[in-house]
Amino acid sequence: MSLDIEERRADFRALHKEGYFLLPNPWDVGSAKRLQALGFAALASTSAGLAWSLGRDDGQVTRDEVLAHLRVLVNATDLPVNADFEAGFADRPEEVAANVRLAVDTGIAGLSIEDRTGSELYDMPLAVERIRATREAINTSGANVMLVGRSEGFLIGRTSLAATVERLKAYADAGADVLYAPAVSEPAAIKTIVDAVAPKPVNVLLVSPAMKAAELGELGVRRVSVGGFLAHAAWAGFTDAARQFIDTGNLPRASFPAG
Repeated sequence: MSLDIEERRADFRALHKEGYFLLPNPWDVGSAKRLQALGFAALASTSAGLAWSLGRDDGQVTRDEVLAHLRVLVNATDLPVNADFEAGFADRPEEVAANVRLAVDTGIAGLSIEDRTGSELYDMPLAVERIRATREAINTSGANVMLVGRSEGFLIGRTSLAATVERLKAYADAGADVLYAPAVSEPAAIKTIVDAVAPKPVNVLLVSPAMKAAELGELGVRRVSVGGFLAHAAWAGFTDAARQFIDTGNLPRASFPAG
């Protein structure tokens, strides 16, 4: 890897040391470049945003398409990129590890591994082994890539906080650098997670307009991401403008450059 990539990786790790930072999720070159121009310090890919840009549903993009997409994002900006690597595109730990090595080679600064297959969570022992295998693959590569252990229970209706905390602590022990349970939104629950895995940093996903990054920072959250919601906002604006074009034959004011 070039020094530039290693500098980005070092910068990304440094962002997690204190305070909190905003981690927006672009889905193509244009959105990545625009987010850099707006002043963000790092980016993260979004599986949903990528899938929608290809006319598919989340989860329908192949491993090789994701790897190509990560290379595009890494080359599009000077910012570190955290990869949404879904569930590693395999079940068995050794196959996840092989795929992770390919992801590391794209130049990413971080990588998340989910603990679900379809609408079910992997059994705990297997989920932990998958994180441990990912950690070993990153270490063997010699790359300074951060590993994010994701527990998906709240996204699929398994909303036991105790069970989620148990998983996150196990992933931390298995080598995850950052812990992440998307869709946990109650402040008390977030604080419980932060305290349980401390001193390792926690990522929180904004899942409602009521959630504010500064308040999450006060709870000890280190990074705040938006997943596919920026892409959703872009598609919502596109759809509204297109519908107006059908209904009235014109476009809303927001469609045109200012000035």
